Amino acid sequence: MTLNNIVLGFLFVFQTGFGVLGNSFLLGLYTTIFFIGPRLRPIDLLLTHLAFVNNLVLLSKGIPQTTAALGFNNFLDDVGCKLVFYLHRVARGLSLWTTCFLSGSQAIILSPRHSRWAKIKARIPKGIGPFCFLCWNFHLLIYYSILLRVKGPTRIKNITERNDLIYCSATFDISYDVIQSVFIFSLPDVFCVGIMVATSRCMFSILYKHHQTVQYVHGNNVTPRSSPETRATQTILALVSMFISFYSLNSILALYMQLGKPKSWLIHMSAFLAACFPVCSPFVSIVSDSQVSKYSMFLFDRIKLLVQQNPEKYS
Repeated sequence: MTLNNIVLGFLFVFQTGFGVLGNSFLLGLYTTIFFIGPRLRPIDLLLTHLAFVNNLVLLSKGIPQTTAALGFNNFLDDVGCKLVFYLHRVARGLSLWTTCFLSGSQAIILSPRHSRWAKIKARIPKGIGPFCFLCWNFHLLIYYSILLRVKGPTRIKNITERNDLIYCSATFDISYDVIQSVFIFSLPDVFCVGIMVATSRCMFSILYKHHQTVQYVHGNNVTPRSSPETRATQTILALVSMFISFYSLNSILALYMQLGKPKSWLIHMSAFLAACFPVCSPFVSIVSDSQVSKYSMFLFDRIKLLVQQNPEKYS
């Protein structure tokens, strides 16, 4: 085991642990508030789902990648490789679609009352549950081929199999792969990214016009506080911008890797970029969304009250 492998392994450990900690905090906070606290916003339900699937992305990729970086490449058998890659691709797709729905729904909520989207505003909270259900079913179905083609690292028998996954191998049929990648996997992703770009521009335009109106009413020397809805929109814009940036970089690297046999450092870099959004997104919400701090203070006050009412039990 070289020094580079040790450093790379600790880098993945830190990245995975840091991201799981942030997502688990949000997941636990929103779940607790759902049962004992004030009514959650529709955006909070989507952020809860996003935190859950981001944890799946990190755990299904970070742990195997860490183990492989430390030099242990044969720790998974056929079943383990199939489940790890299948779960990672499903969770990654769910993260993309949830972020897309988050962006689209907030753009509709911000739309003027006289717009054609006004009638859909009231239906958004009711559509979150069916959306998550359909997304899970769609991604579980569309990535079924991974269960058939990903194998353990010791199953490389001929040139149609490439061990370019470091700790697993996969069979490839070039003609079928191109059709499947472009029309089944890539088009839905490109469609979602396009929606996020369009809705982000729409939200930015609405916020800019609102800011100009407020500055005109209050004067240039006054800086009024942003409304909760505005801060929530700014949080979503930050999440979407971050997702598009990391997704674009990772897609370019993945395309380059498909053109030839990639080196191990490229595979590790691709895994690192793929995990950047799940790691950073919870902390963007924690820092920029004031509702998170309000939920945290509410939960802290409830715990403090519970301890004061039962001092003997918690002493």
